[in-house]
Amino acid sequence: MLYMASSSGASSGSSTLQNSGSEGDDLQQVMDQRKRKRMLSNRESARRSRMRKQKHVDDMMTQVCQLTNENNQIHTTMNITLQHYMNIEAENSVLRAQMAELSHRLESLNGIINYINSTTGLFESTDQQDTQTHDDNSFMNPWSSNLYVNHPIMASADMFM
Repeated sequence: MLYMASSSGASSGSSTLQNSGSEGDDLQQVMDQRKRKRMLSNRESARRSRMRKQKHVDDMMTQVCQLTNENNQIHTTMNITLQHYMNIEAENSVLRAQMAELSHRLESLNGIINYINSTTGLFESTDQQDTQTHDDNSFMNPWSSNLYVNHPIMASADMFM
């Protein structure tokens, strides 16, 4: 009986060891399964992170291309505008020079008219001019009569500005 007792004791001990071994195996399997699940989850999270990063890089590259194109268009527009400005500035310089020349001529002509008026009185208006009759010779010698001149010619450079 003793043998049986020891045998049954050994047998129950070994079944306890087997039981705890199978529980340990089950626990190990559960831990391994959790570890595999965590690794898969981490891999998936890393994959999503890489995809987000790649999408961000792609979006940034698209934005760089758009901004580069916009910058090129602005430079082109600016160069065209600058060329137009330079052309207009050159044209204005020519017009200013022409205005100065015409103003100088006008002053000279006014000076001549003033000289003629002060020495001869030819361009002064009179009340008799409207009633005066002219013969055909007045067309051949316009300085001999006051047919074509009614008033002194005066002008100002201010009217061109």
